[in-house]
This record gives sequence, C-alpha cells and structure tokens, in this order.
Amino acid sequence: MADTAVRTSVLSGKQGGSAAVRLTAAPNATRVALRAPAESLKALSSALGVTVPNAPKTSGRKGGRSSLWLGPDEWLVIDESGADLMSALAKAEALHSATDVSHRNVAIIVSGPGAENAISAGCAQDLSLEAFPVGACSRTLFGKAEIVLFRTEDDTFRVECWRSFADFVFGLLAEGAEDAAH
Repeated sequence: MADTAVRTSVLSGKQGGSAAVRLTAAPNATRVALRAPAESLKALSSALGVTVPNAPKTSGRKGGRSSLWLGPDEWLVIDESGADLMSALAKAEALHSATDVSHRNVAIIVSGPGAENAISAGCAQDLSLEAFPVGACSRTLFGKAEIVLFRTEDDTFRVECWRSFADFVFGLLAEGAEDAAH
C-alpha cells in the first residue's frame, strides 16, 4: 500500500478569542477558483448543486457547499465535506476555468457578539448587517493580507486566507477579539 500524504492545517491547535469572540480554525475543505462567462452560470450551478451567483457580494449556499462571488467572472467555491469539485465541474457542458486551490487557503471562523468588531480591527469595510448581511462575501484586505470574507450567520464570519498569511491573520484577529471584549 502506498503512503498517502495527510494535509494538516497551519492553524492546527490554534485557539483564540475573548469573552465576546471565538476564533477557531475551520476544518479542511475543498476549494476551487472558478472563472466563467455569465452564460455558463446555469450549467455550472447545476453541476455543483449550488447557485453560482451573478451579483456583487453575494453567495450561493447549499449544505456544506458555498459559491462566493468575487468578481464579474470569478467565484470561490468551497465544499466543507471535501467533495471532488473538479470532477463535478468537469461534467458541466459550459465554458469555464476551474483550478483546485484547496492547498493554498485556510479558513478561520470568527463568531460571537464581537465578531464584527474583531474583523473591523483590520478591515475597513462596513460589516454591519445592513451593509454586509448573512450570505455577503467579498475579497478584501485584512491588515496587509488579502482575504475572502464570508458572513455565514448574524454573528459568524468565515475568513479565508492564503496559508502563508494564516499566522498574521489569526494574530490580528486575536488582537481584534481582545479589543472587542472591552
């Protein structure tokens, strides 16, 4: 039997937060960077089993799978069950480009009544529920790192970042969480 590599998160064992904010490493997930023209969205949505949205800052979500709008022809698809998204997309009879970026990203779940404030410590976006409702997502800067920010519940966000920035992002979130507790 051949040896199999096991991917461990750079955030394994990291914990943080405060009385108002919990920081937890999200479990490993399958991620695909998807590019496609608008006329391909229906077929891609069907192949993925989740709506591929066509409006800024929106997402489609079904079960543990999410499709996040990042630009006019760009999405990040995340599957928390580790499903083979590339195989699903290969069956789509529509023009598109898909790249598996599962190895590149990690995610931090920021939750609790102070989650908005903790993220605001390094992100200039208005994260109020009115401006950034549940399901909203965007690619933005957090401190000096590029992140994809996804609001999954009223008081819960998923912060996706490149593995190489994970310690920096986690550390800045931890500082923001401490501030949010005051």
